[in-house]
Formats: sequence, C-alpha cells, structure tokens
Amino acid sequence: MKDKIRLILARLFERLAPSGNTAEQTVKSGFWLGLMNFLNRGLQIVMIVVLANLLDPADFGLMGIALLSLSALKKFSNLGLSTALIQDKDENIDRYLNSAWVLQIARGLVIVGILLVAAPLIASVFDEPRVVDVLRVIAVSPLLLAVRNPAVVYFQKDLDFHKEFLYKTSGSVAQFCVALGYALLFPTVWALVFGFVTADIVRLLVSYLAHPFRPRLAFDLEDAKDLVGYGKWITATSILVFLYTEGDDIIVGWLLGATPLAFYQNAYRLSNAPATEITQVIAGVMFPTYSTLQEDLSAVRDGYFRTLQITTLITFPAALGIAAVAPVFVRSFMGEEWIPMVRTLQLLTVYGLLRSIGKTTGPVYKALGKPDYVTKLSALRLILVVILIIPATERLGIEGAAMVVVAVGLFPMTPLDIHFLARTIEARYRRFARDLAYPLVASITMFAVVVFVRQQVVLPGVLEFLLLLVTGVVVYVLAVGVMEVSFEWGISKNLKSVFSILSGS
Repeated sequence: MKDKIRLILARLFERLAPSGNTAEQTVKSGFWLGLMNFLNRGLQIVMIVVLANLLDPADFGLMGIALLSLSALKKFSNLGLSTALIQDKDENIDRYLNSAWVLQIARGLVIVGILLVAAPLIASVFDEPRVVDVLRVIAVSPLLLAVRNPAVVYFQKDLDFHKEFLYKTSGSVAQFCVALGYALLFPTVWALVFGFVTADIVRLLVSYLAHPFRPRLAFDLEDAKDLVGYGKWITATSILVFLYTEGDDIIVGWLLGATPLAFYQNAYRLSNAPATEITQVIAGVMFPTYSTLQEDLSAVRDGYFRTLQITTLITFPAALGIAAVAPVFVRSFMGEEWIPMVRTLQLLTVYGLLRSIGKTTGPVYKALGKPDYVTKLSALRLILVVILIIPATERLGIEGAAMVVVAVGLFPMTPLDIHFLARTIEARYRRFARDLAYPLVASITMFAVVVFVRQQVVLPGVLEFLLLLVTGVVVYVLAVGVMEVSFEWGISKNLKSVFSILSGS
C-alpha cells in the first residue's frame, strides 16, 4: 500500500513539475507558487489568530517595530541582484553567482552592524525600551539570508517553482511550529522572535540541499557592475515601496504606540493577505515568463490580459469577502480585545484589491526593461501619502491612516498605473475596463448578499462565519456564471486552458 501511494505521488509530482513549452511551464509553476503562498500565508494567519489569544497586542507591536527597522535597512540596501539575474537573457548565470554572493554577504554584515548599534536609538524613537533586545536578536536574520546559496535564483529564472516551494515552505513550517510551541510555554514576544529567526535558519540549510551549486568567496568587479547597473532602479523602487507600504506603520507606531501599531499591522496582514498573495503568485511566475517573451510585444500583451483576468477573478471576491465577514471573524477567532481593528481591516481590504491590480503591472515593466516606471509611480504615491497621513492619523487614529492609503490608491495611482501600462503594451483602455468590470460587479453582489445575511442571522461565532463563507462562495460562483453566459466574458476558456495543462490532457 505504501509503495502504491509513493508511486502515485511520484507520478503526480512528475506531471506537475514545470516542463513543456512556455505556457505549460508558466501554469505548472503557478500551481506550485500558488500552493506555496497558500500554505505560507495560511500558516501565518493561523499563527496570528492563535497567538492573538496567547499574547498581548503590545507583544505584536514590539515585534512590529523590530521588523519595521529590519525591513527599512533591507529595502534601503536592496541591490536588485535577484531581479537582475532573472531578467538576464542567458540561461546559465553561474559566472555571476559568486560576485552576487559576496555582495550579499557584505550587505548582510552592514545591516547587522547597524541594527546592533542603532537598537537603543530606534527604541527611543518609538518610546519602547523593550524593543532593544528584540532588535539585537533578529539582527542575525540578514546575515543568515546573505550566506544562503545564491543559486536559489534559478528556481524562479527556470520556473522551477516546485523547488521554490520546498525552499520557502520549509521555513514557514518551522516558524509556525517554533512560535506556537514557545508561546504555549512562555507567552511573550520571544515566541514571535524565535519563530522568525528559525525560519531563516531552516531556509539557509534547504538552499544548499535543493541546489548543487556551491559559492566561493570570489569577486569580479565587471560582473558586479553589470548586476548593480540593472539593479539601481530596483534599489530605488525598493526604497520607495518600503516608504509607502510600511511608512504608514512607522507613522502609526511613532504617533500612537505599540498597541495601535499591532492593531494596524494585523488588520493590514489579514485584509491584504488573500488578494495580494494571490497576485504575488502570479507576478512571481509572470516576470520570468514575460522576460522570455520580451521581444514579442503581442505575446506579452496577450499574456498580461489572461493574467489580469485570472487574478481579478480571485482577488476581487477575496478582498470584498474579507470586508463582509471581518466583524464576525475578529470577534470569534481573535477575541474582544482585537475588535478596535475591525473597521481598519475593512478599509484596508479595498487597498488589497487595488494592490492586486497594481502588482500585475510591475512584472511587465521589469521584463520589458522599464523598471523606472515602477520607481516613478512609487515616488508619486509616496509624496501623496506623506502629505496626508500625519494629519489624518493624528485626527482619526489608525482608521485615518487606512483612509489615506486607500484614497491615494483609488486616485490617482490605479488610473495612472493602467495608463502607463496601456502605453507600454499598446493596449486599449476598453479592454482594461472590461476585464475589471465583470469580477467587480460579481464581487459587489456577493458582498451585499453576505452583509445582508450577517445582519439577519444570529448564530454562535464560528457557525456564523462558516455560513457567511459558504454564502459568499455560492453567490459569487452564480454571479460569475451569469456574466459568463450573458456577456461572453471568456473566463471559462481561460480556466479550461489552465486546468488542461495541469491535468496533462
């Protein structure tokens, strides 16, 4: 029996291993990346929900401050090496890997040194002296990431996402187990800290088990210049993206303190998780795919709209569904002390929906050699958020911060993103409107029905949540079916091609 099961699993793995033409590789890679992100994000959400019942919100706030500090240093020093290696037209990039590894180690050492020295200053800025020790422990993280096998970049470049799945998921599972196990014995912020560091240790080990390349401390200045030359726009974009995606966290923590920061950050994670993670999956697959098609603009354009159609089919209902069930979910699974974050969570689901659209454009810009578009749009977004967020947060608290983020995303950023992408791939605005309108109408219909049912039904929390979940799925599927039949949306043809590749037929 065991041999039979092993044989079945081996055949399934062989069938789903990325192979075949570009379309087949893309779809199969998307399956693995989707499964990876589903498990990783699912483990994170379960971990947040369980730990929310074991730890104080302030513990999440302390970890949030530490991770903000680490993220700032990583983003400000991002050299864009992985992106440059993936975008390179050569299939074999071994000649660059040693230089990339040396650069990463140097960067990791600098980040570690800064964190160790600056920990007291960071603690004083946020008026949280307890964060000093937390910062000095997680300082080891960037060094662990730096010494990992640089050949992991091949997992994305060659669309070998079954290996990427093993690499990333192993760390998430380790983090989940360590964080929950420690919290059950010692319910303090250190459960979050030790879980985080453990994930990086496990991924370091797996990176060398999953690929035979072994780096050496060898450095070629010309190769390094090539990598950094492409990566300069990625570096600039990374800084800007950090400032507008996590700058609101900094403002909330600075103005309001650790506990409101915990409410805001967890509202953001829960509200944005499905929509942005799904898009992250698709974007992660499509960047290397677009890079192989960069000489054929019509193929890139066709691939983009197929991607947009699948993305919005899933992300729009995910975002609006979370908004509809948020009060029931938070009260039932996290407890009454987390209720203050409900309205913020609902507001940020709209931002998650907008991000899911925006994340489909970045891979196109980067693959077609125009990463500066992302940088310039990010700069504009940052300027608008900086102007508005401090007065809004001072007046309305975490809800004010959320309102600013959503408002800037609605206008002008999403229209501008669509405008520049349309110019880049020579597409008509009508096609964007069509592919966005269908899932939006179906999702709004679902949202209205779920909210109506929520207001009419009184059940124990978990049962009410399950009822609303099932109601939302049924209503959305019916709405999509009506639109497909009535307006020839074309989504069924798109889905059939995906399932056909996965099934091997």
